[in-house]
Amino acid sequence: MMDAAFLITSFTTLFVVIDPPAQTPIFVALTQGMDRQARHAIAVRACLTAAGILAMFAAFGEAVLGFVGISMEAFRVAGGVLLFLTALDMLFERRTKRRENSAEEEEHPDPSVFPLGIPLIAGPGAIATMILLAGQQPGYDGLAVVIGMMLIVVAMVFVTYLSSGAVARLLGKTGLNVLTRLLGMLLAALSVQFILDGLKAFGFAS
Repeated sequence: MMDAAFLITSFTTLFVVIDPPAQTPIFVALTQGMDRQARHAIAVRACLTAAGILAMFAAFGEAVLGFVGISMEAFRVAGGVLLFLTALDMLFERRTKRRENSAEEEEHPDPSVFPLGIPLIAGPGAIATMILLAGQQPGYDGLAVVIGMMLIVVAMVFVTYLSSGAVARLLGKTGLNVLTRLLGMLLAALSVQFILDGLKAFGFAS
């Protein structure tokens, strides 16, 4: 039976990295002026694209790393550092501002694949997280859990997209900022744990 702690860690890490609540203002900005049907279609394509990419990296990411000669322990440390930088961006609001700037500058008529699917949902942090989590529990059971938790989080992104207008009005800008910072604190702690796990494998931490 799969360890309940791994289930919780997988869901929490993916939720914090993908950050469904923070997707709300971006989706609103990118679909401004579109009707309900168009927004629904964009949300579906964006989530399916992101889910496919993340599942692919969970299944084959470690094999690709082995092919280029990168150990899972080294990637775990590098991924932890990347997640920590993402946490700093969240804590100091740099990631939100960068996403908003990208949304304002993007004039592509269909933002479902880019920038929504990639890199807002399936960004570098999410990809690294999928590889790291899949590496923690090798085998089909662990892979199924990681992909399952990812699908739940992506489904939450989908629901957030569909209700983006109401959520933005409910939380307000201040509420979204507070939530982003709280998630940033949690992600910072999780990223440090990834780094410690990697260093422990090399004998640098106990």
